Amino acid sequence: MSLPDPSFLLARAPVVPVVTVPSVTAGVKLARALVEGGLPLIEVTLRTPAALEAMAAIAAEVPDAVVGAGTVTRPDLVEKSIAAGARFLVSPGVTPALLEAFAEAPVPVLPGCATASEAMTLAAMGFSVLKLFPAEAVGGSNLIKSLAAPLPDLRFCPTGGIGPDNVGKYLSQPNILAVGGSWVCPNDAIAAGDWGRIVELSRAASKLYRAAFAG
Repeated sequence: MSLPDPSFLLARAPVVPVVTVPSVTAGVKLARALVEGGLPLIEVTLRTPAALEAMAAIAAEVPDAVVGAGTVTRPDLVEKSIAAGARFLVSPGVTPALLEAFAEAPVPVLPGCATASEAMTLAAMGFSVLKLFPAEAVGGSNLIKSLAAPLPDLRFCPTGGIGPDNVGKYLSQPNILAVGGSWVCPNDAIAAGDWGRIVELSRAASKLYRAAFAG
C-alpha cells in the first residue's frame, strides 16, 4: 500500500507546534507568530469548538503555514479536517475504523503508537512515519533508540512531555524526523496575546539540530 509520505513535510522544521486554539482570531495570530519564528508546520488539536474554523482561517489567511489536524480520534474527523484545509492528520492512537479512514486519506497521516507491537501493526498497514505518544511516559528517546534496530524502516515524530530540557535527546536520534511540542506556544502567552514571546520561542526551536537530516 502506498500512502502519502509525511517526511517531506517534517523536513521543514525540527518542531511541530501542537496548539490548542481558544478562538479563530487567536489561532490566526498564533499561526503568524509561529511562521515568523520559522515553524511553518502547525498541528491544531481538535480539542476546542474553534479548532476546525480556526484551521480553515489559518489555511486561508496564513499562506506560509502548513496547517494540520491533531487529536483526530474518529473517522468523521478525517473528512471534516480535510474539508477545513488540513494538509496532514495526527492521532494519539488508532482504532480499526480510524485506520480505514486514514488509509483512504489524500493527505499525509501520522498515526499514534506507544509500543513496538502497535508500530509493527501500523507498518504492516503501510504507515512508515509514526507519532509516538505519550512519548516521555512510554519510554521517550530511549524507546525510539531501541526500536531502530528491529524496525529500521520506521521513522517517528514523538509528542508528549517534550520541551527545551529534553528535546535534544530526541532529535539526536536518526530515526526521529521531528518532534511535536507545545512549549513553543504556551497557553499563558496565547491568553495574553504575547505573540512576540512565541516568535522568540519558535525561532530558537527552528534552529535545533536534527540527526535525521544531518549531512
